[in-house]
Amino acid sequence: MSKSTKFIFVTGGVTSSLGKGIISASLAKLLQARGYSVTIQKLDPYINIDPGTLNPYEHGECYVTDDGAETDLDLGHYERFLNVPTSQANNITTGRIYKNVIEKERRGDYLGKTVQVIPHITNEIKERIQELSEQHPYDIVITEIGGTVGDIESLPYIEAVRQMMWELEDDCLVIHLTLIPFLAAAGELKTKPTQHSVKALLELGVQPDILCCRTEHPLDLELRKKIARFTNVSVNAVIEAKDASTIYEVPLFMQAEELDSVVLDKLGLSKRNTPNLDQWKEFLDKLKNPKFEINIALVGKYVELKDSYKSISEAIIHAGVANNVKVKVHWIQSENVNAKNVQELLHSMQGILVAPGFGSRGIAGKIEAIRYARESGIPFLGICLGMQCAVIEFARNVLGYGDAHTTEIDPDSKHPVISMMEEQKKQSNFGGTMRLGAYDCQLKPGSNIYQAYQSDQIKERHRHRYEFNNEYLEHFQKAGMIGAGKNTESGLIEAVEIPEHPWFVGVQYHPEYKSTVLNPHPLFVAFIEAALKQKSSHG
Repeated sequence: MSKSTKFIFVTGGVTSSLGKGIISASLAKLLQARGYSVTIQKLDPYINIDPGTLNPYEHGECYVTDDGAETDLDLGHYERFLNVPTSQANNITTGRIYKNVIEKERRGDYLGKTVQVIPHITNEIKERIQELSEQHPYDIVITEIGGTVGDIESLPYIEAVRQMMWELEDDCLVIHLTLIPFLAAAGELKTKPTQHSVKALLELGVQPDILCCRTEHPLDLELRKKIARFTNVSVNAVIEAKDASTIYEVPLFMQAEELDSVVLDKLGLSKRNTPNLDQWKEFLDKLKNPKFEINIALVGKYVELKDSYKSISEAIIHAGVANNVKVKVHWIQSENVNAKNVQELLHSMQGILVAPGFGSRGIAGKIEAIRYARESGIPFLGICLGMQCAVIEFARNVLGYGDAHTTEIDPDSKHPVISMMEEQKKQSNFGGTMRLGAYDCQLKPGSNIYQAYQSDQIKERHRHRYEFNNEYLEHFQKAGMIGAGKNTESGLIEAVEIPEHPWFVGVQYHPEYKSTVLNPHPLFVAFIEAALKQKSSHG
């Protein structure tokens, strides 16, 4: 650990989903803009080793890092705000903590000692927190603790924070995010939930240094003084975190509240220069004042919970800003799409994106939506399973292979145009066994995907078990669907497209994971640009 590293802990109270990840990312952005090297990590209290086997309805999207870690979706926010990649060390779960401790016990590392929550589990947590600063000399490490203070699952994490506050007294700081609800019947904001939340934290031995108060209405000075009085927090450290129309406003809100200044004062760090957020403000201005508007259909089976496709929806926003266009996303449940209603559902769309996923549910609807996009000349982007469905649709309706399928769903298909990768056939576990992380890909010069990247060599993140079956490649290319990108080492086809179509691209990887505010993903930018052309050419 670097001697100069400072640690900021972000906890939550009253209710979940208050936005600890966005507050953490916003603070990190402000500190980064002042010239400090910052990283953020997420400690998740659930006992899963990672979110890789969690149903998206349970936990939203599973985010994947360059080094192949399956992580919480908040890491996506961290990367989108900071424009810096994260890694395995940025997301730790209770399952991983206990697994590490049990493996050490089995090896005899504890020399026969009775293994207990304190000190063994808490020591493991502290090691994981400080591991990031050992890998890289960060000035500041922000650690977001999932869940809500008072949850049984999060108690060891809060205890680890208490110990670090004691061991590294001048180098640690706690920000507690709470809710100040507005009771319409009384016509006023209520501070009692925040008081109780801080009391719960104090009972665990942790005094917060700063309170971020989520609120629908402004906090006046008297209310801030009341909160400060009951929670032992200085008045200037009671921060108003009001609701924002977009998450990308939050860094500017936090700057106006001087959150970064308060943090630096309490950590004894120089305020250096004023944060330069000109590019960020320019992005926001374009986001709020678009010149055009287009309709994009996002076809998937988890559309009821939009967090399931969080990175995709954010990448669409970034690409929309890059094209000066407001993208109106129409969330379409793929189970509800069929040959009879597909035209009604999609005829007014300027672009169709078919989302990733696993399993058979909703596959028929995805294939029908792709057929409509292909036959109607509507710009199409297929991601992972979306690309695989495009291959299946083409095989059935152009090549005439009526039973073409993926072996994931139909192991006995006579035309397995999508099949399991050889190295996956030996795997019996689900967790962490897919093709994960960043791989090189070579693009075909002159293709749409090449035009998007303006390069023939790219590196993108993967999360899949099945692939394009190269035995059929020649048949596809003769009929008009080309392999536009491939892994040069394995020969795996990573991208397909139809050159005769206005813009039809399917990719096996997940481009959405690498889109950030300052670097919108080129493939999404090209897709939205194609959709905008579609609108102008069709009035």
